[in-house]
Amino acid sequence: MPFAQSPLHPVRRRAARALAVTGAAALLLAGCGSSGSSSGSSGSAGGSTAAGSPAADAAGGKRTVKDATGKAVEIPAAPQRIVTLTQEDLDAVLALGVKPVGITNGQGLNEPPAYLKDKVQGVPVVGNLLQPVMDKVIAAKPDLILAGDMQDEQMLKQLREITPATLVTMAPTDDWKLAFRGIGNAVNKLDQSNKVIADYEAKAAKAGGDLGKNKGAAVSIVRWNPTGPSWMEKKQFASGVALDMGLTRPAAQDKDGNAHSPALSLEKLAEIDGDWLFLSTLTDDGKTALKDVQSKPAYQELGAVKNKHAVTVDGSVWSTRGGPLAADVVIGDIGKALAAS
Repeated sequence: MPFAQSPLHPVRRRAARALAVTGAAALLLAGCGSSGSSSGSSGSAGGSTAAGSPAADAAGGKRTVKDATGKAVEIPAAPQRIVTLTQEDLDAVLALGVKPVGITNGQGLNEPPAYLKDKVQGVPVVGNLLQPVMDKVIAAKPDLILAGDMQDEQMLKQLREITPATLVTMAPTDDWKLAFRGIGNAVNKLDQSNKVIADYEAKAAKAGGDLGKNKGAAVSIVRWNPTGPSWMEKKQFASGVALDMGLTRPAAQDKDGNAHSPALSLEKLAEIDGDWLFLSTLTDDGKTALKDVQSKPAYQELGAVKNKHAVTVDGSVWSTRGGPLAADVVIGDIGKALAAS
Protein backbone atom coordinates (compact mmCIF):
# COMPACT_ATOMS: atom_id res chain seq x y z
CA MET A 1 0.00 0.00 0.00
CA PRO A 2 1.44 3.42 -0.87
CA PHE A 3 1.56 6.15 1.66
CA ALA A 4 -1.16 8.78 1.34
CA GLN A 5 0.22 11.86 -0.33
CA SER A 6 -1.50 14.27 2.00
CA PRO A 7 0.21 17.54 2.93
CA LEU A 8 2.68 17.36 5.78
CA HIS A 9 1.25 18.51 9.10
CA PRO A 10 4.23 19.50 11.29
CA VAL A 11 4.01 19.33 15.05
CA ARG A 12 4.58 23.04 15.25
CA ARG A 13 2.23 24.95 12.94
CA ARG A 14 3.78 28.01 11.39
CA ALA A 15 2.16 31.21 10.18
CA ALA A 16 0.83 30.90 6.65
CA ARG A 17 1.71 34.44 5.75
CA ALA A 18 5.23 35.81 5.84
CA LEU A 19 6.05 38.58 8.26
CA ALA A 20 6.65 41.98 6.67
CA VAL A 21 10.18 42.06 8.02
CA THR A 22 13.58 40.94 6.83
CA GLY A 23 13.89 38.49 9.72
CA ALA A 24 13.60 38.46 13.46
CA ALA A 25 17.26 38.53 14.24
CA ALA A 26 17.89 41.33 11.75
CA LEU A 27 15.36 43.43 13.64
CA LEU A 28 16.75 42.42 17.01
CA LEU A 29 20.20 43.45 15.87
CA ALA A 30 19.03 46.69 14.30
CA GLY A 31 17.03 48.09 17.18
CA CYS A 32 19.20 47.97 20.24
CA GLY A 33 20.38 50.67 22.59
CA SER A 34 20.10 51.73 26.21
CA SER A 35 17.43 53.87 27.71
CA GLY A 36 15.82 54.77 30.95
CA SER A 37 12.30 54.54 29.59
CA SER A 38 10.36 52.76 26.88
CA SER A 39 10.83 55.80 24.67
CA GLY A 40 14.59 55.73 25.07
CA SER A 41 17.07 56.05 22.25
CA SER A 42 18.15 53.18 20.02
CA GLY A 43 21.21 52.59 17.89
CA SER A 44 23.36 49.90 16.31
CA ALA A 45 24.28 46.67 18.08
CA GLY A 46 27.82 47.82 18.50
CA GLY A 47 26.65 50.98 20.24
CA SER A 48 24.46 49.38 22.87
CA THR A 49 25.36 49.75 26.52
CA ALA A 50 27.00 46.69 28.05
CA ALA A 51 25.01 44.76 30.61
CA GLY A 52 25.82 45.77 34.15
CA SER A 53 27.88 48.80 33.14
CA PRO A 54 27.59 52.07 35.10
CA ALA A 55 25.96 53.75 32.12
CA ALA A 56 23.32 51.04 31.91
CA ASP A 57 22.71 51.21 35.65
CA ALA A 58 22.36 54.97 35.49
CA ALA A 59 19.86 54.63 32.69
CA GLY A 60 17.70 52.28 34.71
CA GLY A 61 19.24 49.12 33.27
CA LYS A 62 17.04 49.08 30.17
CA ARG A 63 17.63 48.60 26.47
CA THR A 64 15.23 48.82 23.53
CA VAL A 65 15.19 46.25 20.73
CA LYS A 66 12.78 45.44 17.93
CA ASP A 67 11.33 41.97 17.76
CA ALA A 68 10.39 39.84 14.74
CA THR A 69 7.22 41.83 14.17
CA GLY A 70 9.07 45.16 14.21
CA LYS A 71 7.70 45.99 17.65
CA ALA A 72 10.03 48.07 19.85
CA VAL A 73 10.36 46.34 23.20
CA GLU A 74 12.09 47.60 26.32
CA ILE A 75 14.07 44.85 27.99
CA PRO A 76 16.47 44.65 30.93
CA ALA A 77 20.07 45.48 30.09
CA ALA A 78 21.10 42.42 32.08
CA PRO A 79 18.14 40.02 32.28
CA GLN A 80 18.32 37.67 35.25
CA ARG A 81 15.17 35.56 34.91
CA ILE A 82 14.63 34.34 31.36
CA VAL A 83 11.79 32.07 30.26
CA THR A 84 12.16 30.33 26.88
CA LEU A 85 9.11 29.12 24.96
CA THR A 86 10.86 27.18 22.20
CA GLN A 87 13.65 24.67 22.00
CA GLU A 88 15.62 27.05 19.78
CA ASP A 89 15.50 29.84 22.39
CA LEU A 90 16.56 27.35 25.06
CA ASP A 91 19.43 26.01 22.96
CA ALA A 92 20.61 29.56 22.31
CA VAL A 93 20.66 30.81 25.89
CA LEU A 94 22.34 27.64 27.16
CA ALA A 95 25.02 28.00 24.48
CA LEU A 96 25.63 31.50 25.85
CA GLY A 97 26.03 30.22 29.40
CA VAL A 98 22.63 31.45 30.61
CA LYS A 99 20.36 29.10 32.58
CA PRO A 100 16.69 30.06 32.23
CA VAL A 101 14.14 29.97 35.04
CA GLY A 102 11.40 28.42 32.90
CA ILE A 103 11.32 26.30 29.74
CA THR A 104 8.87 24.40 27.54
CA ASN A 105 8.97 20.80 26.37
CA GLY A 106 10.69 19.88 23.13
CA GLN A 107 9.04 19.64 19.73
CA GLY A 108 6.75 16.61 19.69
CA LEU A 109 7.79 15.71 23.24
CA ASN A 110 6.29 15.78 26.72
CA GLU A 111 9.68 16.53 28.24
CA PRO A 112 12.70 18.70 27.42
CA PRO A 113 14.82 17.53 24.46
CA ALA A 114 17.17 14.71 25.45
CA TYR A 115 20.28 16.55 24.22
CA LEU A 116 19.57 19.46 26.59
CA LYS A 117 18.17 17.50 29.53
CA ASP A 118 21.31 17.43 31.65
CA LYS A 119 21.65 21.21 31.28
CA VAL A 120 18.16 22.04 32.56
CA GLN A 121 17.93 19.80 35.60
CA GLY A 122 15.63 21.45 38.13
CA VAL A 123 14.39 24.15 35.73
CA PRO A 124 10.57 24.34 35.86
CA VAL A 125 8.68 23.35 32.70
CA VAL A 126 6.01 26.00 32.03
CA GLY A 127 4.18 24.21 29.22
CA ASN A 128 4.61 22.63 25.82
CA LEU A 129 6.30 24.16 22.80
CA LEU A 130 4.71 27.59 22.17
CA GLN A 131 1.88 26.58 24.52
CA PRO A 132 2.82 28.04 27.90
CA VAL A 133 0.60 27.64 30.94
CA MET A 134 0.24 31.22 32.14
CA ASP A 135 0.11 30.42 35.87
CA LYS A 136 3.41 28.55 35.52
CA VAL A 137 4.99 31.43 33.61
CA ILE A 138 3.86 33.84 36.34
CA ALA A 139 5.37 31.56 39.00
CA ALA A 140 8.74 31.73 37.21
CA LYS A 141 8.78 35.55 37.71
CA PRO A 142 10.48 36.29 34.36
CA ASP A 143 12.07 39.60 33.51
CA LEU A 144 12.47 38.47 29.86
CA ILE A 145 10.39 36.01 27.83
CA LEU A 146 11.82 34.66 24.56
CA ALA A 147 8.78 33.61 22.53
CA GLY A 148 10.39 32.06 19.45
CA ASP A 149 8.24 32.36 16.33
CA MET A 150 4.94 32.67 18.22
CA GLN A 151 2.18 34.20 16.10
CA ASP A 152 -0.74 33.89 18.55
CA GLU A 153 -1.49 37.54 19.31
CA GLN A 154 -3.83 36.74 22.20
CA MET A 155 -1.17 34.61 23.87
CA LEU A 156 1.47 37.29 23.28
CA LYS A 157 -0.85 39.84 24.91
CA GLN A 158 -1.15 37.62 28.00
CA LEU A 159 2.61 37.12 28.14
CA ARG A 160 3.21 40.86 27.88
CA GLU A 161 0.90 41.36 30.84
CA ILE A 162 3.27 39.13 32.81
CA THR A 163 6.27 41.10 31.55
CA PRO A 164 6.36 43.70 28.76
CA ALA A 165 9.83 42.32 27.96
CA THR A 166 8.43 39.56 25.73
CA LEU A 167 10.22 39.09 22.41
CA VAL A 168 9.22 37.20 19.28
CA THR A 169 12.76 36.11 18.46
CA MET A 170 12.51 34.63 14.97
CA ALA A 171 10.58 34.94 11.75
CA PRO A 172 9.48 31.87 9.75
CA THR A 173 12.37 32.15 7.28
CA ASP A 174 15.21 32.95 9.71
CA ASP A 175 18.05 30.46 9.75
CA TRP A 176 19.46 29.39 13.11
CA LYS A 177 22.61 31.49 12.92
CA LEU A 178 20.68 34.70 12.29
CA ALA A 179 18.19 33.88 15.04
CA PHE A 180 20.99 32.97 17.45
CA ARG A 181 22.74 36.30 16.91
CA GLY A 182 19.45 38.09 17.58
CA ILE A 183 18.92 36.18 20.80
CA GLY A 184 22.53 36.88 21.73
CA ASN A 185 21.86 40.58 21.33
CA ALA A 186 18.63 40.33 23.34
CA VAL A 187 20.54 38.93 26.33
CA ASN A 188 23.39 41.41 25.69
CA LYS A 189 25.87 38.75 24.61
CA LEU A 190 26.20 39.55 20.91
CA ASP A 191 30.00 39.33 20.84
CA GLN A 192 29.84 35.95 22.55
CA SER A 193 27.22 34.71 20.07
CA ASN A 194 29.46 35.71 17.16
CA LYS A 195 32.31 33.73 18.71
CA VAL A 196 30.07 30.68 19.23
CA ILE A 197 29.15 30.72 15.54
CA ALA A 198 32.76 31.17 14.44
CA ASP A 199 33.78 28.22 16.62
CA TYR A 200 30.94 26.13 15.20
CA GLU A 201 31.92 26.93 11.60
CA ALA A 202 35.53 26.00 12.28
CA LYS A 203 34.45 22.74 13.91
CA ALA A 204 32.09 21.86 11.05
CA ALA A 205 34.78 22.51 8.44
CA LYS A 206 37.33 20.39 10.33
CA ALA A 207 34.86 17.54 10.88
CA GLY A 208 33.97 17.56 7.19
CA GLY A 209 37.63 17.47 6.23
CA ASP A 210 38.18 14.41 8.44
CA LEU A 211 35.64 12.21 6.63
CA GLY A 212 38.18 10.45 4.43
CA LYS A 213 36.57 8.74 1.43
CA ASN A 214 33.17 10.14 2.48
CA LYS A 215 34.35 13.74 2.19
CA GLY A 216 31.81 15.60 0.04
CA ALA A 217 29.33 12.71 0.06
CA ALA A 218 25.68 13.30 -0.88
CA VAL A 219 23.60 13.02 2.29
CA SER A 220 19.83 12.60 2.31
CA ILE A 221 18.12 14.14 5.34
CA VAL A 222 14.63 12.82 5.97
CA ARG A 223 11.91 13.07 8.58
CA TRP A 224 9.57 10.08 8.65
CA ASN A 225 5.98 11.05 9.35
CA PRO A 226 2.94 8.81 9.85
CA THR A 227 1.99 9.56 6.21
CA GLY A 228 5.47 8.87 4.84
CA PRO A 229 8.91 10.45 4.47
CA SER A 230 9.69 14.11 3.80
CA TRP A 231 13.17 15.23 2.81
CA MET A 232 14.52 18.58 3.97
CA GLU A 233 15.53 21.44 1.70
CA LYS A 234 19.04 22.89 1.79
CA LYS A 235 18.36 25.82 4.12
CA GLN A 236 16.68 23.67 6.75
CA PHE A 237 18.79 23.42 9.89
CA ALA A 238 20.36 19.93 9.63
CA SER A 239 20.86 20.40 5.89
CA GLY A 240 22.80 23.58 6.55
CA VAL A 241 25.06 21.82 9.04
CA ALA A 242 25.83 19.13 6.43
CA LEU A 243 26.67 21.82 3.86
CA ASP A 244 28.91 23.60 6.38
CA MET A 245 30.78 20.29 6.65
CA GLY A 246 31.38 20.34 2.90
CA LEU A 247 28.85 17.61 2.19
CA THR A 248 26.34 17.75 -0.66
CA ARG A 249 22.69 16.82 -1.18
CA PRO A 250 21.23 14.28 -3.64
CA ALA A 251 19.98 15.83 -6.89
CA ALA A 252 16.31 15.38 -5.94
CA GLN A 253 16.92 17.28 -2.68
CA ASP A 254 19.05 20.10 -4.09
CA LYS A 255 16.38 22.70 -3.38
CA ASP A 256 17.27 26.13 -1.99
CA GLY A 257 14.58 26.47 0.66
CA ASN A 258 14.03 25.89 4.38
CA ALA A 259 10.98 23.62 4.25
CA HIS A 260 10.20 19.90 4.07
CA SER A 261 8.90 18.18 0.95
CA PRO A 262 5.34 16.81 0.95
CA ALA A 263 5.11 13.28 2.35
CA LEU A 264 6.21 10.83 -0.34
CA SER A 265 4.51 7.65 -1.51
CA LEU A 266 6.38 4.36 -1.90
CA GLU A 267 6.46 5.01 -5.66
CA LYS A 268 8.57 8.13 -5.03
CA LEU A 269 10.80 6.65 -2.34
CA ALA A 270 13.86 6.97 -4.59
CA GLU A 271 13.84 10.70 -3.78
CA ILE A 272 15.19 9.93 -0.32
CA ASP A 273 18.19 7.95 -1.58
CA GLY A 274 21.75 9.23 -1.34
CA ASP A 275 25.27 8.15 -0.51
CA TRP A 276 24.07 8.32 3.08
CA LEU A 277 20.55 8.47 4.48
CA PHE A 278 19.78 10.11 7.83
CA LEU A 279 16.30 9.29 9.16
CA SER A 280 14.50 11.00 12.04
CA THR A 281 11.03 10.83 13.55
CA LEU A 282 9.15 13.06 15.98
CA THR A 283 6.18 10.96 17.08
CA ASP A 284 5.43 7.36 17.99
CA ASP A 285 3.25 7.11 14.86
CA GLY A 286 6.22 8.23 12.79
CA LYS A 287 8.43 5.59 14.38
CA THR A 288 5.83 2.92 13.62
CA ALA A 289 5.54 4.05 9.99
CA LEU A 290 9.33 3.92 9.58
CA LYS A 291 9.55 0.46 11.13
CA ASP A 292 6.74 -0.82 8.88
CA VAL A 293 8.37 0.37 5.66
CA GLN A 294 11.79 -1.07 6.43
CA SER A 295 10.62 -4.55 5.42
CA LYS A 296 9.23 -3.39 2.05
CA PRO A 297 11.15 -3.87 -1.24
CA ALA A 298 10.97 -0.16 -2.15
CA TYR A 299 12.94 0.68 1.00
CA GLN A 300 15.32 -2.25 0.79
CA GLU A 301 16.23 -1.32 -2.80
CA LEU A 302 17.56 2.10 -1.81
CA GLY A 303 21.29 2.37 -2.43
CA ALA A 304 21.98 3.78 1.03
CA VAL A 305 20.11 0.87 2.63
CA LYS A 306 21.92 -1.74 0.52
CA ASN A 307 25.27 -0.20 1.47
CA LYS A 308 24.29 -0.06 5.16
CA HIS A 309 24.47 3.72 5.01
CA ALA A 310 21.03 4.38 6.54
CA VAL A 311 21.31 5.98 9.98
CA THR A 312 18.53 6.74 12.49
CA VAL A 313 18.98 10.02 14.36
CA ASP A 314 17.12 12.06 16.99
CA GLY A 315 14.26 14.00 15.40
CA SER A 316 14.10 16.40 18.35
CA VAL A 317 17.51 17.64 17.16
CA TRP A 318 17.55 17.09 13.39
CA SER A 319 13.98 18.17 12.63
CA THR A 320 14.00 21.46 14.52
CA ARG A 321 15.09 24.97 13.50
CA GLY A 322 18.27 24.38 15.44
CA GLY A 323 20.88 26.17 17.48
CA PRO A 324 24.57 25.82 18.29
CA LEU A 325 24.13 22.91 20.72
CA ALA A 326 21.89 21.03 18.29
CA ALA A 327 24.40 21.74 15.51
CA ASP A 328 27.11 20.15 17.62
CA VAL A 329 24.98 17.00 17.91
CA VAL A 330 24.41 16.87 14.13
CA ILE A 331 28.14 17.26 13.45
CA GLY A 332 28.79 14.41 15.88
CA ASP A 333 26.14 12.16 14.32
CA ILE A 334 27.43 12.71 10.80
CA GLY A 335 31.05 12.36 11.81
CA LYS A 336 30.43 9.13 13.71
CA ALA A 337 28.62 7.54 10.78
CA LEU A 338 30.77 8.68 7.88
CA ALA A 339 34.20 8.58 9.48
CA ALA A 340 33.63 4.98 10.59
CA SER A 341 32.91 3.73 7.05
